[in-house]
Order: sequence, then C-alpha cells, then structure tokens
Amino acid sequence: MESFCSYDGSERFWDSNLTWYTENPDFTKCFQNTVLIWIPCIYLWFCLPFYFVYLRKNDQGYIQMSHLNKAKTAIGFILWLACWADLFYSFWERSQSIYRAPVYVVSPTVLGITMLLATFLIQYERIKGVQSSGVMLNFWIVALLCAIIIFRSKVLHALKPDAQIDVFRDTTFYIYFLLVLVELILSAFPDRPPLFSERVNDPNPCPESSASFLSQITFWWISRMMVQGFKRPLEAKDLWSLNKEDKSLEVVPVLSKNWEKEYNKAKAKKVPLKMVYSPKKQTKKLNSKEDVREEAEALIVKPAPKELEPSLLKALYKTFGPYFFISCFFKFFHDVLMFSGPQLLQLLIKFVGDKDAPDWHGYLYTFLLFFCACLQTLILHKYFHICFVTGMRLKTAVVGLVYRKALVINNSARRTSTIGEIVNLMSVDAQRFMDLATYINMIWSAPLQVILAFYLLWQNLGPSVLAGIAVMVLLVPVNAVIAMKTKKYQVVQMKCKDNRIKLMNEILNGIKVLKLYAWELAFKEKVLGIRKDELKVLKKSAYLAAVGTFTWVCAPFLVALSTFAVYVLIDKQNVLDAEKAFVSLALFNILRFPLNMLPMVISSMVQASVSLKRLRVFLSHEELEPESIIREPQKSSEGSINMKDATFSWSRNDLPSLKDINISIPEGSLVAVVGQVGCGKSSLLSALLGEMEKQDGYVAMKGSVGYVSQQAWIQNASLKDNVLFGRESNESMYKKVIEACALLPDLEILPTGDRTEIGEKGVNLSGGQKQRVSLARAVYCNTDIYLLDDPLSAVDAHVGKHIFDKVIGPKGMLKNKTRILVTHGVSYLPQMDSIIVMVDGKITEVGSYQDLLMQDGAFAEFLRTYANAEQNKDQEEAPSPVPSEEKRLENGILRNERNLQRQLSASSETKSLNQNKTGDLNSSEKDDWKLTEADKAKTGRVKLAVFWEYMKAIGLFLCFLSIFLFMCNHVASLASNYWLSLWTDDKVVNGTQQNTTMRLSVYGALGFSQGIAVYGYSTAVSLGGILASRFLHTDLLHNVLRFPMSFFERTPSGNLVNRFSKEIDTIDNTIPQIIKMFMGSLFNVIGACVIILTATPIVAVIIPPLGLVYFFVQRFYVATSRQLKRLESVSRSPVYSHFNETLLGSSVIRAFGEQKRFIQISDFKVDENQRAYYPSIVSNRWLAIRLEFVGNCIVLFASLFAVISRTTLSPGLVGLSVSYALQVTTYLNWLVRMSSELETNIVAVERVKEYADLKQEAAWTVQETAPEATWPHEGKIEFRGYGLRYREDLDLALKNINVTIQGGEKVGIVGRTGAGKSSLTLGLFRINEAAAGEIVIDGCNLAKIGLHDLRFRVTIIPQDPVLFSGTLRMNLDPFDKYTDDDIWTSLELAHLKRFVANLPDRLNHECAEGGENLSIGQRQLVCLARALLRKTKILVLDEATAAVDLETDGLIQSTIRKEFQDCTVITIAHRLNTIMDYTKVIVLDKGQVVEFDSPSNLLQQQGIFFNMAKDSGLV
Repeated sequence: MESFCSYDGSERFWDSNLTWYTENPDFTKCFQNTVLIWIPCIYLWFCLPFYFVYLRKNDQGYIQMSHLNKAKTAIGFILWLACWADLFYSFWERSQSIYRAPVYVVSPTVLGITMLLATFLIQYERIKGVQSSGVMLNFWIVALLCAIIIFRSKVLHALKPDAQIDVFRDTTFYIYFLLVLVELILSAFPDRPPLFSERVNDPNPCPESSASFLSQITFWWISRMMVQGFKRPLEAKDLWSLNKEDKSLEVVPVLSKNWEKEYNKAKAKKVPLKMVYSPKKQTKKLNSKEDVREEAEALIVKPAPKELEPSLLKALYKTFGPYFFISCFFKFFHDVLMFSGPQLLQLLIKFVGDKDAPDWHGYLYTFLLFFCACLQTLILHKYFHICFVTGMRLKTAVVGLVYRKALVINNSARRTSTIGEIVNLMSVDAQRFMDLATYINMIWSAPLQVILAFYLLWQNLGPSVLAGIAVMVLLVPVNAVIAMKTKKYQVVQMKCKDNRIKLMNEILNGIKVLKLYAWELAFKEKVLGIRKDELKVLKKSAYLAAVGTFTWVCAPFLVALSTFAVYVLIDKQNVLDAEKAFVSLALFNILRFPLNMLPMVISSMVQASVSLKRLRVFLSHEELEPESIIREPQKSSEGSINMKDATFSWSRNDLPSLKDINISIPEGSLVAVVGQVGCGKSSLLSALLGEMEKQDGYVAMKGSVGYVSQQAWIQNASLKDNVLFGRESNESMYKKVIEACALLPDLEILPTGDRTEIGEKGVNLSGGQKQRVSLARAVYCNTDIYLLDDPLSAVDAHVGKHIFDKVIGPKGMLKNKTRILVTHGVSYLPQMDSIIVMVDGKITEVGSYQDLLMQDGAFAEFLRTYANAEQNKDQEEAPSPVPSEEKRLENGILRNERNLQRQLSASSETKSLNQNKTGDLNSSEKDDWKLTEADKAKTGRVKLAVFWEYMKAIGLFLCFLSIFLFMCNHVASLASNYWLSLWTDDKVVNGTQQNTTMRLSVYGALGFSQGIAVYGYSTAVSLGGILASRFLHTDLLHNVLRFPMSFFERTPSGNLVNRFSKEIDTIDNTIPQIIKMFMGSLFNVIGACVIILTATPIVAVIIPPLGLVYFFVQRFYVATSRQLKRLESVSRSPVYSHFNETLLGSSVIRAFGEQKRFIQISDFKVDENQRAYYPSIVSNRWLAIRLEFVGNCIVLFASLFAVISRTTLSPGLVGLSVSYALQVTTYLNWLVRMSSELETNIVAVERVKEYADLKQEAAWTVQETAPEATWPHEGKIEFRGYGLRYREDLDLALKNINVTIQGGEKVGIVGRTGAGKSSLTLGLFRINEAAAGEIVIDGCNLAKIGLHDLRFRVTIIPQDPVLFSGTLRMNLDPFDKYTDDDIWTSLELAHLKRFVANLPDRLNHECAEGGENLSIGQRQLVCLARALLRKTKILVLDEATAAVDLETDGLIQSTIRKEFQDCTVITIAHRLNTIMDYTKVIVLDKGQVVEFDSPSNLLQQQGIFFNMAKDSGLV
C-alpha cells in the first residue's frame, strides 16, 4: 500500500499516534487519497445492480425535464470534469518528468467514472419516474462526509508555517467539495410528478409518493394533516385517497387467484381417491369432505387427510411474501444496530475510568451513541411501516375474499356458518391477521437478538452467563404452558362470543315481538347466561395473564441475579466493576424485549392459526353450482323453462324436498303454483334459481331471470335506488313501473318522495310497500323470466288487484314475459295460462283452470271449499283501484309497518322539516330525508368523566390498590439498580471486593419484592377489568332492552351489534392490558429521569425543554390520532352493515346477477375504511420517530454531561445513568403509544355508556298500581277521547276516539290504508304512548300500570311471524311457565301437532336463525299457538293470514272463534269476509272513528262500510 501511495514508499498508510493517541487527530495522506475517496464509489457500485433491476420493474411513468433535474445533471458533469482534471494534470506532470505515485492516477479515474455513473442514474431515475431517490441522497451524504475529513486535513495542513501546497489539486478538491455539497442539497428536494400519473386527476392525493426521501424516512409528509387535526377535528373529507397499490382492486384479485390455485390443487388430489374407492352414486358428491373422509377411512388403512386441506397460508405467503422479505432486511439491520448501544456504553465507562484518555474520545463516543440511536430509529420505523401496510393489505384481501365467497356458498354451508360467524370472520379474524403481520418477523428476529446478546455477554462475563441461560430456558416451558392454556380459553371465549352476538342479533331483529309479548326479561337472562360463561373463561385467562406478566417482568431480573451471583461466587478474583455490570444490564435489557415478545408472538400466532383455520373452512365451503341449471340464450325452440325428472334437496345429505318434477313452460305464459303451506312452492322457485342442490334430472331456462322473494329484501338506500338496483336510470320507464306497482300514493306520503332513505331491512315501509318495491325492482330490470314468490300476500286486496292487472296479469306490463306466480289467492287463478298444484314436494296436477275443474281432483275440491270465501278477496279499501286522495301509511304491527309520520320523529335531521304536516313537503325541498342515524364520530378529547366511570365500574379500592402496587414495584426496581451501582464502586483490595455476600443478598431481596408487587398489580388490574366489563355489559343490555320502539327504528342494528361485539370485546380484553402497560411505562419514564438527575444534576437544564417538545408532539399526535381512530371505526360500521345486508339478500342478488356490482360496493366501503386507517398508522410512525429523537437527545445529553464532568463522577454512576438513558427512548415511545391507545380504547366505554342517558320507555312494572292477578277479568276496553301522535311536532294520527268494547265482543277494525288501524293496536300495547285521552280496560287505566303488566295480559298475533333460534318450546314459552301437555294442546289447536310430532326432536326441534327452517305459513301457526298458550282475555289479530293458504286460514279463523269465544277479539281486517259475523265493526278514516256498529246495521246505513262490502262482492 505504501508504494501505491508514494513513489519511494515513505508515506505510511496508517499511523495510530497521528490518528488515535493524540489531542488533535488526523488521517495520513495515503489513507485520505485511497480509502476516503473510494468509500462513496464502492457504495454506489454495490447498489447499482439491485437499484437498476428495481427501477426497471417499478416504472412510475416519465418525468419531464425540470430546472432541478438540469442543475443536478450539469453539476454531475462538472464533478466528473473536476475529477478528471486531476487525472489529466497527473499525465501532464508525467510529461514534465515529475513522477507521482499510482494513487494520483487511479483515484481520480475511479471517482470520475463514479460521478458519470451518478449523472447517468439521475437521468435514468427521471425516465423511470422517481421523484426523490434515497440511493443517490445517501451517496452524496457519504461523499460529503468523506470530503469533510479531507477538507479539514487540507486546511490544517495549509495553516502550518512550512507547508508545501499542491495548488492545482487543492483547488480542484475545493471545487469538488463545494459541488458535492450543492448536489446533496439539491438531492434533498423532490422532482415534479411523472406525466400521466393517476395523482394528477386525484382531488386529494396522498402526499407520500411525491415527498422527498428525507421526508419519507422521517414521515414529515404527514405533518400537514397533524397540524390540521390539531387545529380542528378531522373529517372524512380531509383524508387522502388510498395509494393505488393498497386498494381492494389491486390486492384482492391476487390473493383470490392464489387461493384458487391452492384450492384446485387440493381438489385435484382429492378426486382420484374417490374414483378408486367409491361406488358410482358418489360421484355427484365431489368435494364434500365428510363423504370422502368416511370412504377413505373405511377403505384405506392410513388415510392421509392432511394433504386434502387447501393451504390458505401458502396463498397468503405467495401474495404477501415479497413485502415480508423486504421487512426482514430492515429488521436484520435494526437488530444488529441495537447492540451498538451496550458496546459504546462499555467504551464510555472505560473512558470515564481512564483519566489519561484525550477528551475527544468521550465526545466521539457520545456522538456515535446518538448517531446509532437515530439510525436505529429511522430503520425500525421504516420496518414497522412496511409491516403495517402489509397488514392493512392483508385485511383488505381477506375481507374481500370472504365477501366474494359469501355470495356463492350453498345452503348447507350457510347452515354451518351463521351470519354472526361470517361477520366475525370479517371483523375479528381479519383483524388478527393484521396484528400478526407486524409481529411475525419476531419469530426469527427474537432468537437472533438472544444469540447476539449471549455472545456479547460471554465476552463480558465468561461462562457465568450459562446460569442466566439456564434461567431463561426454564422460563420457556412456563410461557409455553401459559400460551397453550390461553389458546384453549380463547377458543371457548370465541364460541361464547359468537353465540352471544348471534342471540343479540336476533333480539335486535325481533325487538318488536319481544316488546309486544313482554319477553325482554327471558331473553335478557339468556344473554346473561352466555355472558356468565364467557366471564368465567375471562377470569381464568386473567389469572394466567398475571402469572405470565410475573414471569416476563421478573425474567430479566432473575437472569441478571443468577449471572452476577454465579460470577462473583465462582472465584474471589472476579470483580464486578461498572463496565461489566452495566454493559451486562444493558444487554439484559435488550434481551427483555425478545423474551417478552416471543410468548406474545407465539400466542398471537396461535390466535391467527385459529382464525386461519376458521377462514380456511369457510373459504373451502361448497359453492352453489350454477351449471346445474342450463341457461340457454333466448332464441332456441321449445319452452322457456324445462324440467325433466328433476329432484332437488337443500343440501347434499338431506332428503329431497322436490321429487321428480316434470314441467315445460312455454314462452310468455303465466303459470300459477298453488298448494298447502310447506308443500314446496317456494322451493320450486329456489330450484329454478339454482339455490338448491340438483340431485337428478335436467333443468333448462332461457334468458335472464327476475325474482321477487316471499319476504321482500330491501336495501338501506333510497327508494329509487332500490328500484333501479344498479341499472341505468330511464325516467319514463321508471315512472311506468312506479305507477304499475301502485307506489305513487306511497311516494306522496314519503317525506322526500323516492329519495327517502329506507332504513335497514326496510324498517320504515309497511309489509305491503316492501313487497311492491321489491316487485318494482324486478319489473324495472326487464328480464325474460319472472319468478314471483307470493308478492300479493302482504298487500291489500284492491292494491293486489291493481298490481295483478297492471303488472302480472294477461294485460299487465309483463304480458309478453314468462311468469311463474306462487299464490294463495284463488281469485287470480281463472286468468292463468296454466296452474301447477303441489303436494309434499311433488307436482300432482298441471293444467288450465277449466281443465283442473274438469279433472275433479284435489284442486277442484280445494276450490269448491274456498271459492265462496274468496269472493271477498277483492274487498276493502276504496272505490277507485288506487285512491289518490291524501292517503297516509298503514302502520302495521310487526310488519314494521310504521307510520312514516312517526318515523320523521325518529329522524335526527328534522331541521329540514319546519312544516307541521308531512304532506306539505313540496318537492322543492331537496334535503334527502334520512331515517337511520349513522354511527357518529365524537370529537374532542375523551372526557375525564369516562375514566372516572370506568374506575367506578372497577371499584375504587381495587384502583388505588393497583396504583400502590405499581409504585412498590418500581421503587424496588430503581433501588436494586442503584444498589448495583454502589456495589460496582466498592474498592478492590488485593484483586477482590469486600462484603460481596451482603451486596448480593440485598440485591436479590429487592428483586423478589419487585416480583411480588408485579403479581399483585397484574391480578388486581385484570380482575378489576372483568368486574368493570361485567357491570358495563349488563348495564348496556338492560338499557337497550328498555328503549322504546322508536329508538330501534332509527338506529341501524349494525351500530348496536357493534357495541355488543367490538366495544365489549375491547373492554373485556384490551383495556386491562393497556392499563397495565400504560402504568408500567409511566413509572419507568419517571424512574429513568430520577436516576439520570441523581447522576448528572446538570441534565436538569435540558429535561424541561425536551419535556416541552415531547408534550407538544404528544398533544399534536393524540388530537389527530384519536380522530383518525374514530373516523376509522365509524367507516367500519358500513362495511359490516353492507355485508349483513348482502348475506340476507344473497339469493336476490344472485337471481339478478348483480354480484359484481355488490362486490364493487363492498370494495369501495373497505377502501373508505382503510383510507382512515392508513393515516393513523403513518401518524404512529410520525410520532414514534419524533419521540425517539427526544429520547436520543436525552442519551446525548446524559452521556455528554458525563463526559464533561468525568473528573467528579464514578464509573458506576455513569453506567447507571447512561444505561437508563438508553432505555428512556423505548419507555417514552411506549408511554405515548399506550396513553393514546388508552384514550382511543376507552372510547369503547364512552360508546357503551352513551346509551345510558337516552329516553327509555315507561317502567315495566309499577308496584303501587299493579293490577290484581285476575285482571282483565271480563275484557271490557274503553277508549276515552283517545289520541295518538308519532312525534311532538306532527298532527295526531288518531283523533278523539271514543269507543267502548264490551267484554267478550268480537270487533273488526277496517279502513283504508293509513286510516290508523294499526295505530290503534300500537296504542293498546303502549308501543306509542297516548297524546290525549286514555284507554281503560276493566276499570284500569293503562297509562298507570307497568308495561309488562299490560303486555302479559293482552295477546297479539302479529302480521309478521318472528321466531328466534332455539327450541320450538322456547319459542312458545320462554319463561317455562307451562307444562308440556299445555304446549301440545296449543299445538294441536293450532294444527301443528302432526308436523311437530313428526320432527325427530319434537318440542326440542331447533329453529334456525329467524325460523328459516319453517315455512312462513308454519311460522304463522307457531304464533297462533303462542296466543293459544297464553289464552288471555283480550286477543288482537293483525290480519295474520296474509302468508297462509286458504285452508289454513279457515282453520285459524275457526280455532279463534272456538277457543276465544268468551274473550274480547279485535281483528284488523284486510279480508272483509273474516269479520262479517263479528259483533261490531269499527270503521276508521283519517284517524277518526266514522262508523261503529254491528255489520248488519252498517250495511243498512249504506255508508263507507257498505261501499267496501260492495267492492268485495259481499253485497
């Protein structure tokens, strides 16, 4: 090297005396000319291949030349010229026979070529669209740092009196130095965005991609949003658009493709197995896992079911693997850097102890400590950022995949996964993956850190370290056992939670029934029963967690104790000095993190594996097979629907529900399907839609299909959107459809016409309106085939007739389409082209009306019985088919037929309605009227009151006990470390320390007292958390059940379910953990400051300003982060609501082929949610980098002042103070993280409590006025001047009603739609309270008694039959008040005895969610059986016969006449024939009683009733 640097070899390459052992260090000339010039070159050439490949792959588009770019390129060229000027100068010298060393030729050449390369890269980056380049910026930084050293050396050399100066080379160097500096400054600025980039059109693009490199690594680019969030609460419009690569459109398809590959691979492996072993019949049952399993098990000795499962993990790995590797790279760097701290600390302690070392060594170590810490910070947060973004994409992908799957799973799969479970897959399980993504690298990184730490410890303390290792190894199985147990509890808890949410879902969906039957308490008990089991498991988990915390917190201490003990006891000569003790402590502190993380990561992986399995099972469910129905195009020959020998069942292993179906339906014909309840009419339509499993036969349909389901499915959107259903808007067509479906009068009543938002599940429409909207949707979609499942059942007769004439019938809008109509209405049958009669899943007769009458079969019999009864079906209502006079909404009972005028009251946005009457809402008033209230984001700080509420829920004694134990723990911890520093400063006499045993035993005792305190506070906090969550949940449940009906109409059930799942889950699991961590970090920070101040009091000058910076950063952050978190959780609700809605309407969505559009909507909603989530992760990084910088400053000043006052300090104190300073960074970070986590999570308490102050309905029981047990004994009902309104500022819906109904009378209530018929029953049950007057039953004023007292003694058979999941028995008698005999009797009277007796479990038959596994007619009969069981003196019937065929209808009517003959019966009639033999009839019109007398008298008076009877053909 020497001969390379100088001609005669006189130049030295390295000289320690010149460089290290001196007060004024410098490098040799030779070193400067070689190493310092080559370092930047080596860096750039090393990066080149990787960077080049990266740029080729990631083309962002082309950037136009800008001034910045021209300047950078020009300076690059000048730099090249400057370097080569040196080279040519050397050649010139040669020609002058001045011979220089080879280095003067080689170095300029290398440097010049590198500068050319840099210039080339500047241009190449521009072409590839890189706005700011990290590689180049780092190159200029390295070049400048090296140049600074040379620059200083040259200046010092020139200042020497007898210096020889090489003027030319020095001048070129100064030019080079200046240009590198300018180039560095220019590189710090970003270039303009590429041409044609998507950002140009984006109204609110994310500034990340156009930020400079420095801004990106320090996350400076989000500062604008932070400032904005600090000044005023952020709103959704302030959020940036998502980056393209984070959107669902980019992310989901990749995972979807990879999963499909895996799934098909697994399927391919499964198939051969079957071919070999299964009998022929089995081939139909392809991928049904159970069957394959049984076959295999029977026939192969060692089945290998392992391979059959498709691996979701592989699919995820293929999708997200690359990101994972990038993060590994950063993580590895960070881990290595972590150990620089203890090593530098060692040098620093040595320096303080060595009084001869030059001062600049101390400053160098201080600077290096600071520099390494800052570098570590930047790398760590880059790593976290990659992990979180990957986690976010993972969640997006999983949610997208689950959504897409939910649209195609078949019925048997739907049975195994309830709606609640599927929603949980989306919320909980996807979240678990997201959390795991951030930790997964710890699996390799933790062991790596442990190995490195032990290597360095071995260097320090020798074999004694093995004692420490032994302790750690012993603790591993303890943690493993805890993790296993936790997993077990986790699964149990998830199960309880699923059940509880499922039940809550049903309670909220059927809340009206619960209120009418006064069943709230029975269901409250059911929920609390599940909750009790859940809390039991939680309690066990809490004790485990306490043991876990104990082992974590004490592990590092035990390790230190055992190591030091062994070290000093093995050999008297082993002296524990400051360097050994504190470097070891620093290393043990590093160890603490991976050792704590490992169990967490393992348990997090365990949870994720549970989730992975749940997801895999769901994603592997069988899908509907659309191929089973052949969809031919419109043009070919025979009929438009053909079925030959078709047999269908609901799932593979069920008995067929439809057998040997043979029909051919010609194009354009109108076909009716009739038959008893439960004979398979709806199943026939489902089969045609491909919703059932085809077991045999051939089915073909031609053309597109429109479908109207029996229970209308309405989206939470405006009425117009419901009808358009994603099709192009065509005004004239739309108007025609609305008119034909009799929706015009309804539009007049709705507050903003067809822009009125319809609540979740259509709550603010009556049953009839929902049916008409769902029919209008089908008609508007203009398809070739229409499958109509009893669309006329829920509408009044004259409306039904109108719809039949204008839409379905031979002259209707659909006259040229093929129509299949399931119906119970005999009156339409003569107009049908043909009629299909079904019995028990078979078609018994097919033919036209006349043919079937001639055949004189079952159908003719059926007709004869009912033709007379049915004459009156076209009854009711008004002379004109659709009365156009002001017509208010019918406000039916159960059928959520709620009067809109009341709905308005529910609305929060009533400011737009200043008028008194809804009718005055002219169309100029363009405010779209909203019914449901979205989940609102609260703003501002969480009030202290919320914390106080939570503390009260825990119990104040427990709170203060926990705080006291925390104090004890930290005092013990500080004392033990201070004691250690005193120990290390003990004098060494003859190579040994005195009083070692005393020092050791005190150290140990302090440590153990610390352990006891830890266990104490951990148990206290966990138990407190459980007490609090028990109290809060019971409170919430009680409040929700006590709310009046109006509350549920305006609150989407999603919001409430969210409270019961997400928020309660947070209170159960998250908050106690966070409180522990928060308290821990808080005391750690305080402790560290105390120690640093003790060692170097001068730091007191620095701590306040740093504290201020810290405080400001923290406030800025918390303000923004809290709001982002709220925006995120508010934008999360729509994702679940929409998902819920999709699951309920999946058959309709599939029938119309709208899956794609719904997937797009779902993706959009997920992206909206991630739009709020992304800034919140970035803001965490922003905060952490700034805080760690504050922490790094503390390290800087602690060590700086230690260096300055090294003469007065002992090495022990320096070690103590700096090792604490090194930890401060971590603690500060945790403290802010935890305080903001605490604030954001305590929001859960706030949201649970916010329902505490809302208005509740009247008391359930009032002791003072409770009626006697036999009340009502005769059933006499008096309405005295009764009036009812739905909201304070609306007109009365019922006015001045004065009616007396004697006990035992049968009274019918008739009137046009909207006359107030159902309002009367709502008033009777006090679902709405009286606005004027009173109702008196048997001398008891209803307003005075408790609601339950009233509702238990009056029975209603609602219009909409609601069942809950649970046994049939529970559905009839939730309080277990009746004997089995009573129940069988009521079932017999309700004509259900035969059906129930044939069920395998009889009374314990499990009803599915919402009673799905009974037909609607059967559900109606169950409701009748409920009424018969309660057998009260007063029975209210809300025309409960709409969904029932005529025969069953007759049965119900005769049962009621016979069984309730001495009771008062009030019937809201839609079919006049049912009430012609009643004692009295009340005719309502516009909320007033216009006629009240016996039917015969009313007919003689020839008033309104007479006209109605005439319309019905009864007169």
